[in-house]
Amino acid sequence: MKKYVYIAFSILIAGAVIIYFMLQSTETITEPTTDPEQDIEQELEDHDTEDESDTSEENQEQAEETEQTGFPPIVSGALQSTIGFFSNQETKIVAIGDSLTQGVGDETEQGGYVGILDRTINDGLQTADIINFGKRGNRTDQLLKRLDQEEIAQEIADSDLVLITIGANDIMKVARENIMHLVIDDFVAEKEGYEMRIRQIFDKIIALNPETDIYLVGFYNPFKQYFKDIKEFDLIVGAWNTASSNIANEYENITFIPTEDLFTVTTTNLFADDNFHPNYEGYYLMAERVLEYITTR
Repeated sequence: MKKYVYIAFSILIAGAVIIYFMLQSTETITEPTTDPEQDIEQELEDHDTEDESDTSEENQEQAEETEQTGFPPIVSGALQSTIGFFSNQETKIVAIGDSLTQGVGDETEQGGYVGILDRTINDGLQTADIINFGKRGNRTDQLLKRLDQEEIAQEIADSDLVLITIGANDIMKVARENIMHLVIDDFVAEKEGYEMRIRQIFDKIIALNPETDIYLVGFYNPFKQYFKDIKEFDLIVGAWNTASSNIANEYENITFIPTEDLFTVTTTNLFADDNFHPNYEGYYLMAERVLEYITTR
């Protein structure tokens, strides 16, 4: 019986991987865009915290921008605590990792969750210097090599906070290399290598800057839109996120930020046209979660 389950699972995930690589390559595909004048019907109702009594020019401009685009430019619900956290200090934030750091899928082309963080933290004031080293397709082995680049190493050495998204492409690599005979055990075996490389990434960053605070942002099930009822995908992603969280807990200055739960929402579309990356709404939720962790640590 187990053999037939593995066969069925192999066929399903192989189909998902084929679709994924037809839609995009890991490095060179053009990011999805939308007509800038297109009307956006779906607004972020859950995050509408506009204070109608506040008539300041700055808030009026923000309200006008939201009305025109359908997207709040900043995480208004967390704005007050954010201002309080960053206002009395100059902060350098380095974001590094894969396409989730780069902001692939953000139809507004404003840098995904990192861009939202920038606009929220620096709302009217430049209180934080945020540098984005996100690179589409990056796996843990590739990120390890990039940490040796002089520019990246220097920025991390000068940083106060490092944000990382990594790991989803490690899972995709397993799927691609075993596409014709894929079983769950392939992911279990690769997870050991992933755990080793995550530790190496952490150790290298700490060697560059022992004082910086590191936040590893978890990832979601990239196949959820295609195979919503296949629980094996959720189990794989959940196991890798748990491993990431456990490793982060081994370090005093590293925090794991879960995001998998954010993408289980069924009432709002949180995915871009490629059905793998977040759209603006998805990145908005990620930014909100990251701010929550940063400002309450």
